[in-house]
Amino acid sequence: MDFDLTEEQRLLQDSVGRLLADRYKFEQRKAYMKTPEGWSREMWTAYAELGLLALPFAEAEGGHGGGAEETMIVAEQMGRALTLEPWLPTVVLGGGFLRHGASAEQRRALVPRIAAGEMLLAFAHTEAQSRYDLHDVATAAKRDGAGWVLDGRKTVVLHGDSAHRLVVTARTGGGQRDRKGIGVFLVDAAAPGVSRRGFTAVDGHRAAEVTLEGVRVGPEAVLGDPEDGLPLVDRVVDEAIAALAAEAVGAMEAVHALTVEYLKTRRQFGRPIGSFQALQHRAAEMMVALEEARSMAMLGAMMAEEEDAVERRRQMRAVKLQVGRSAKYVGQQAIQLHGGIAMTMEYAAGHYFKRLTAIDMTFGDAEHHLDALAGAGGLISAAAA
Repeated sequence: MDFDLTEEQRLLQDSVGRLLADRYKFEQRKAYMKTPEGWSREMWTAYAELGLLALPFAEAEGGHGGGAEETMIVAEQMGRALTLEPWLPTVVLGGGFLRHGASAEQRRALVPRIAAGEMLLAFAHTEAQSRYDLHDVATAAKRDGAGWVLDGRKTVVLHGDSAHRLVVTARTGGGQRDRKGIGVFLVDAAAPGVSRRGFTAVDGHRAAEVTLEGVRVGPEAVLGDPEDGLPLVDRVVDEAIAALAAEAVGAMEAVHALTVEYLKTRRQFGRPIGSFQALQHRAAEMMVALEEARSMAMLGAMMAEEEDAVERRRQMRAVKLQVGRSAKYVGQQAIQLHGGIAMTMEYAAGHYFKRLTAIDMTFGDAEHHLDALAGAGGLISAAAA
């Protein structure tokens, strides 16, 4: 199997890498965090100009027709730079729901605005009781003529405070944890009955608590089957897991390089601490963990477009498991090898560790996916064996 990038993919990698190297140094990132939105509108415009916001959409709808490999390339570069902009919730998550669940008319209306940087999306799915279970939905959607009325509360909605549209999961039937009876709705964030409370998460990204009180939406707001929307949610989340895995690899690569450089320059007992064999071994083990995660991120990109939902989810659980474990190990070792400086807000290592921790916990941490994978019979199904 050929894992080399095509000429176009290398150009994309180089273009994104140069942009972020020039305009997303650590001091610049800290300045972006201090803006009212917590991220850079100028960088968002630059992403639009570079075509990153149009990347996964079909060319006929105003996109560039990129696939999971192109998404992986961009996500890895953003992980290196610790970007703060809402690329994942808008392009990967929101864009995924549009690509797989919206009508052609909806995509023609919305995709050009997303590509131009004029519209932001956010996925509102987590609830206070749901933890990592996408099917645990208490938010209610009741029919109102041809439309629906939504009531409920969503927590930790990534970049939900700045989004123009919210992709909301709500229960149209059945019990709270039933896999059937879940609908997916595209809701105007400024609609009557929608309230948001924004906050900064541990990794510096913005998030919001979203409350829906008697929010009325029309039939055109439904994405996919209103009685069986969970397969759509699963598919989009699997694509997001692949992107998160690539972002984690970029972050691990950057913090590993930062740590190795620190070992070369920090002196103790009259010599660089990197000359001590025990610390060399730790740095080597960090590299092994990084490469294990890289191979699984590649698997994630390969499986993101798999049509067999059961096999796709099985593989994505394995991806999330290994990437989460590698991220934890690499982040912890970076902190240990740097010592106290890594725990300060003025140094990048701690920020990488926070982002890696947040990635691990997004859509289920490593242990959650290990349990689920074991319950499904392991990575290789009995039928395949």
